[in-house]
Amino acid sequence: MVYLLISIVFSVSVSILLKMARKKKIDIAQAVAVNYVVAVILTLLVLKPDVGNIGAFLPTWWLFAALGVLLPSVFVIMGKSVEAAGIVKSDAAQRLSLFLPIVAALTLFGEKLSEGKLIGLCLAFAALFCLLWKHGGGKKSGSAWRQAVLLLGVWAGYGIIDILFKQLAKSGTAFAGNLLVAFVLAGVLMFACLFAKSVKWRAESVVGGILLGGLNFMNIVTYITAHQMMKDNPTLVFAGMNIGVIVLGTLSGALFFKEKINTINTAGIVLALCSIACLFYWAEVKALFGI
Repeated sequence: MVYLLISIVFSVSVSILLKMARKKKIDIAQAVAVNYVVAVILTLLVLKPDVGNIGAFLPTWWLFAALGVLLPSVFVIMGKSVEAAGIVKSDAAQRLSLFLPIVAALTLFGEKLSEGKLIGLCLAFAALFCLLWKHGGGKKSGSAWRQAVLLLGVWAGYGIIDILFKQLAKSGTAFAGNLLVAFVLAGVLMFACLFAKSVKWRAESVVGGILLGGLNFMNIVTYITAHQMMKDNPTLVFAGMNIGVIVLGTLSGALFFKEKINTINTAGIVLALCSIACLFYWAEVKALFGI
């Protein structure tokens, strides 16, 4: 539970940094590329993967290969989706991708759906809809078909990445090596893309990328650790992460960026708290209400 809470804080910190990027003249693509360099260095220093024993994580080559391609690709798709469909719809697609890892938890990872989890998940999805409710979605451009394809890409991309992180957690001590190679591949793809465009590098973007790399590394590592610590309950990690991020993100937006929280958003926060209570403390909830 502690690692999950820490991961939520770092995830929201990443969102806050990206939100501030435009004001600070930070090119997000450049920052993300630098972020992977920092992530590689931190993985080597903190996790200390056994790079001399490549055979230990080669059997799961498909895992780090998929993450290496998906991590930067989803970033690009998300950027295009925000331009075409607006940030509200794109953010909703990202958060509602929770559906995919939940299905995976019940099918691929063999988790049993208890009464508390079922009620908690229903409340979680209701909370997500309420928390993501906005009046209007900002400026939109592009055809409805293009918007739909991009939103589907965001939804599927983030959902699959969540499933892959759970799979990475199951690789045990080899996860450090898998994560290292995934970061290297993601970094190579981002830098190749930027060099192909002949971008002019900015000092602000490099500094922003260094900070982003530290936050993102801690977010991913604590999230994977949470899966390892709660290996028999992936649903709790998937749902807890999504609900926690959107609740803390909503409150942070109101506190730091003066974003308005409407009545429906407030109802969403209440539902989210009820969802967490059912997911994590169902026995206590039953006892409290004499069920």
